[in-house]
Amino acid sequence: MIKIYGMKSCPDCVAVEAEVKGDSRYEVIDIGEHVAHLKAFLRLRDQHDIFNNAKKMGYAGIPCFVLEDGTVTLSPEEAGIGRPQSDVPACNLDGSGC
Repeated sequence: MIKIYGMKSCPDCVAVEAEVKGDSRYEVIDIGEHVAHLKAFLRLRDQHDIFNNAKKMGYAGIPCFVLEDGTVTLSPEEAGIGRPQSDVPACNLDGSGC
């Protein structure tokens, strides 16, 4: 099963969740729903270089995908999902998005 880490306040995450709704190949994990989910995401973010650019740019790094083989990616396409379309800026730590 592919895990998707995101939040309901992130437009790209909402678009991804809508696309996979009802598809048993995916598990959507809202990191704002419980501190345990946030901690699991932060462990990924702290341990994987894939997040370096997101951190540098002030992005949260969501939606994040953990593939069945353990690969961590920020690419919906790599998780078998079309790229979400959003007119809203990405979720930035500096408050300029979401």
